[in-house]
Amino acid sequence: MLKRWRNRIFLFLAVLGPGFITANVDNDPNGIFTYSQAGAQFGYDLLWTMIPITLALIIVQEMCARMGVVTGKGLSDLIREEFGLRITVIVLLLLVLVNFGNVIGEFSGIAESLQLFQVSKYISVPICSVLVWLLVVRGDYKSVEKVFLVASVFYIAYIAAGVLSQPAWRTALIATVKLPARSNWKHHDYLFLVMSVIGTTIAPWMQFYLQSSIVEKGVSVRKYPATRLDVIVGSIFTDVVAWFIIVACAATLWVHGLGAIRDASDAAQAMKPLAGPYAFLLFAFGLFNASFFAASVLPLSTAYVVCEGLGLESGVDKRFREAPFFYWLYTILIAGGAAVVMIPNFPLVKWSITSQALNGILLPIVIILMLLLINRRDLMGDHVNSRWFNFAAWLTAAIVIVLSVMLMVQQFRG
Repeated sequence: MLKRWRNRIFLFLAVLGPGFITANVDNDPNGIFTYSQAGAQFGYDLLWTMIPITLALIIVQEMCARMGVVTGKGLSDLIREEFGLRITVIVLLLLVLVNFGNVIGEFSGIAESLQLFQVSKYISVPICSVLVWLLVVRGDYKSVEKVFLVASVFYIAYIAAGVLSQPAWRTALIATVKLPARSNWKHHDYLFLVMSVIGTTIAPWMQFYLQSSIVEKGVSVRKYPATRLDVIVGSIFTDVVAWFIIVACAATLWVHGLGAIRDASDAAQAMKPLAGPYAFLLFAFGLFNASFFAASVLPLSTAYVVCEGLGLESGVDKRFREAPFFYWLYTILIAGGAAVVMIPNFPLVKWSITSQALNGILLPIVIILMLLLINRRDLMGDHVNSRWFNFAAWLTAAIVIVLSVMLMVQQFRG
């Protein structure tokens, strides 16, 4: 019995990475600011989103992982082969536009975190953009990935901050399982934040990145149960952190009437119960860690996905002349994102949250394409979706579509 459990643990540790890292990269500055805003502006009223979003995240990521293991191909590669180049180009164009918005959010996080140390964004952003570019092009990305896996432990600080802030636990727990009042949906800010929370938790780019990572890792069908566990653990951990970020901000910022967060110094106040006068240091370190790594991963994964979908050469192991499109796209995303952030008076925090709402609007398109692929027996064999998996995934897509339409109608009217 002991030997069997030991073998299972070793197998899990051997494949640990893609699911856990993908989920936790999504706790980037865009996610941190979105969850912080939810707690600061609406208190505990958005905690109800965490349970259904966690279930949806597990389902969507499990489908990606399963497709990667069974087909041995990335998601954009499958879309091109099964739906043709025209559909692929449209999807990739939308993904690049949305991801560019996310990249701007990552550099916004770098700017905000170092501004807490009185470092101007006109100094921090150019330097960090060059370092991010060199890290991937000249450095060892795999080593950095392992470092981030360890650095993800930082998010435990939010759990501690949430506990020490002495929130109204009964109110928080009831709000987690109780649906919101119907009147809440009439408020544009409330609906906008619901969409942003969905978009930051189940970001479209994550699905492409996860499937490609699993294909690159070469996980076999025999080892898939451990990979599925990796996906589930990563999804639950990232959303437990998200729950505590909302709780910490509700118990500190919302209780004291701060309202909408304007900059990183506002959000850092949520760390005071844990770090006291050093709250700014703790928050700045965590925000910079999340921002810098995500600023490396997001442009890189975008370049990989686009080249994979178009059948072009890609990879940091290739020289510039061997994969020019890959390197140029990666460079343009970084340089463009950094340039936008350096615009005077650019709304750094506001943009970080807005970019996540755009993620939510694109998400149903990606889910629908995934469902059409994963239910093909000629592709998946006996590993097609079960009836309940299909029901949950289609329901997720339908709900997000309805919320997107409601948000756009409110925007048009208001």
